[in-house]
Amino acid sequence: MKRSLHERLAQGGVLCAEGYLFEMERRGYLQAGSFVPEVALDHPDVLANLHREFVHAGSDVIVAFTYNAHREKMRIMEKEHLLEPLNTAALRIAKDVAAEEWPETPLVAGNISNTNVFNPDDPASRDDVRTMFEEMVGWAVDAEVDYMVCETFYYHEEAVIALEEVRKSGLPCVVTLGLFAEGVLRDGLTVEESCRRLEDKGADVVGMNCFRGPETMLPHLRRIRSEINGHMAALPVPFRTTKRHPTFFNLPDPNSSADQPFLTTFPTALDPMACNRYEMARFAQNAYDMGIRYLGVCCGCSAVHIREMAHALGRNTPASSYTPDMSKQFLFGDDDRLKQHITTLRDKA
Repeated sequence: MKRSLHERLAQGGVLCAEGYLFEMERRGYLQAGSFVPEVALDHPDVLANLHREFVHAGSDVIVAFTYNAHREKMRIMEKEHLLEPLNTAALRIAKDVAAEEWPETPLVAGNISNTNVFNPDDPASRDDVRTMFEEMVGWAVDAEVDYMVCETFYYHEEAVIALEEVRKSGLPCVVTLGLFAEGVLRDGLTVEESCRRLEDKGADVVGMNCFRGPETMLPHLRRIRSEINGHMAALPVPFRTTKRHPTFFNLPDPNSSADQPFLTTFPTALDPMACNRYEMARFAQNAYDMGIRYLGVCCGCSAVHIREMAHALGRNTPASSYTPDMSKQFLFGDDDRLKQHITTLRDKA
């Protein structure tokens, strides 16, 4: 049994785990900086297992790991010859895991993302971007994905090009924007205006992903919600961004040590700035109450975030049987079988 994207949106919503780049880097299978998803070729079993973990935790979607796997990025890395093999491998792995036995068959989404090519002052860049998106959408269509995710666009016009290419394929399309600290997209539009225009152009779901954590994404989500009529997406990074530091790019760690190799915590020293599972659950509940039905987590996502967000939405997942239970824990448990001299230690812990 597999309900469509629109059926799930109408019947309670979609929970989507993303953030493969950070999680694979943290596990030692991807290089920070270049952030090219070669793991699909080098360690396909590892990628398949991460897909399984996210679905086990409650994700309704397996997003094929082709973020940054576009021609421009591969050319910079001098690995353009791997472009098509990487895309087709990532799509095949996502499809194979989705075909395994699950309580409900997960959706499989193709993925295209922001590039470093787009330049509003260079008409030729538009053609370059369109060509890159066209070939990636083509591979996703050949793989028979359920819909496309177009994400992390900070130029409205580049998001429009992505949407146009997906619309040609006939696939449903989710388009999400990344908002830098200045508070508007790089071509001057607010995210709410961009989302309204994208919805008018036929996007099935519009919203935001990445860059901002729950606290600094929510105000913009409220503005978007007031401007659009259809379905909306919200996939923050799980980090404690603030009004002073609204994105995770310049998020400071007051306890950072001299041996930290970069001036910022991004991208390899963000660990102390992470939201816990309960903060992400609260975000999911707040966003759902706002009428947002496509929810998830971007860079920094872990399976436990997804599980707790699923619980906040009233869902049981395969991972729910492992929900914490402190009743028999030696310091905090209240089970009668715990010895008194052990339980009294909690006052000294």
